[in-house]
Amino acid sequence: MKPNQKLELTWIGKGQEPKLEPRILIEQPEYSYGDPNTGNMLIQGDNLLALKALEGSSQNFVESPTAITS
Repeated sequence: MKPNQKLELTWIGKGQEPKLEPRILIEQPEYSYGDPNTGNMLIQGDNLLALKALEGSSQNFVESPTAITS
């Protein structure tokens, strides 16, 4: 790679991303386990939407997520 060369990621629709509206997280007790007083949450769904939902309530702290796949 040349010293002055820059790399760029491009894709169809780049720059036309929809505005993300905040979402409300709803607890589903049937999927809960462990100590409910820890404040930990397991969130299933789109990562970007989940982070957007946590943005207002995270108290400036969100621990790095661990991906769980099935």
